Amino acid sequence: MSVQTRPDLGSLPAYVAGRTVPGAIKLASNECPGGPLPSVRAAIAEAAADVHRYPDMGVTALADRLARKFGFPVERIAVGCGSVALCQQLTQALCVPGDEVVFAWRSFEAYPIVTQIAGATSVKVPLDSSHAHDLDAMLAAITPRTKLIFVCNPNNPTGTVSRREDLVRFLDQVPPHVVVALDEAYREFVADPDVPDGMEFARTRDNVVVLRTFSKAYGLAGLRVGYLVGPESLTEMVRRVYIPFSVNSLAQIAAMASLDAEDEMRERCAEIITERQRVADELTAAGYEVPETQANFVWLPLGEKALEFAEHSLANKVVVRAFAGDGVRITISTRAENDAFLQAACSFTG
Repeated sequence: MSVQTRPDLGSLPAYVAGRTVPGAIKLASNECPGGPLPSVRAAIAEAAADVHRYPDMGVTALADRLARKFGFPVERIAVGCGSVALCQQLTQALCVPGDEVVFAWRSFEAYPIVTQIAGATSVKVPLDSSHAHDLDAMLAAITPRTKLIFVCNPNNPTGTVSRREDLVRFLDQVPPHVVVALDEAYREFVADPDVPDGMEFARTRDNVVVLRTFSKAYGLAGLRVGYLVGPESLTEMVRRVYIPFSVNSLAQIAAMASLDAEDEMRERCAEIITERQRVADELTAAGYEVPETQANFVWLPLGEKALEFAEHSLANKVVVRAFAGDGVRITISTRAENDAFLQAACSFTG
């Protein structure tokens, strides 16, 4: 073949999605077990009649709703094809080859992918002994080439959090020209009042952006819609690297309908939070190390036993997400599905 592609793409890490196995319970992708809320399903069905039309390329109605919800000028809102697409657009807007992007590891596996696509260099900072961000080590990793820092809060896949005092101290020490992206995909599942809402930092700091999604708590993972809040000068550049029409019309309608049904969403999250604690308690009683989690999943730091545990769970008709050599992430679902997982976990003898 005479066509030559970028030589570095051969080393580009592959994003590994949670497996779907017919006949097995899927607890691998942090999906919301209830699906879209009933009123949202109705809005999607009604909007389907217009899918022969192009969507609003500027996502103006949804951006306006989000601006009013959070009290920001609409110019400070960027909506994208899931928050992961916005991670990539943000990196592309900020970085050129030779620049560095700092993030914890293990954290969201898209970070090294979007960094390399932008031609920048990943700087991975190990999690601390509690499986949370080591913010002091992340500060120490900043160099004159650092352009962007991702802080996933709660962290995916460990569920751990950075609390207000530590995060404020961290942000105070980050140089003002370095952008800190607070990735809050799981914000709606946070029950600890000492975990700050990133919007308060986006409101008062010129180098902070917040990323959120409708995929998790709102149950719209299949429609792909997320948003970014940050300084106007940066959100304008993020929008410039959009793929045109990337937020489809059903996603826009569904997201706005979801904002109308937030009371129902909060009730759903409360149920998941209750189940999260029950599952964590039972795993702890069974002898597992279970880091504190504020997301809709739990993390088992099983190290080299991670793949073996995942295969054992699959043999028991439960699909979990294994990270080889590190651990296993298990989505919190309905009580019945969680019980099926607990039964599998308690029978693991590896």
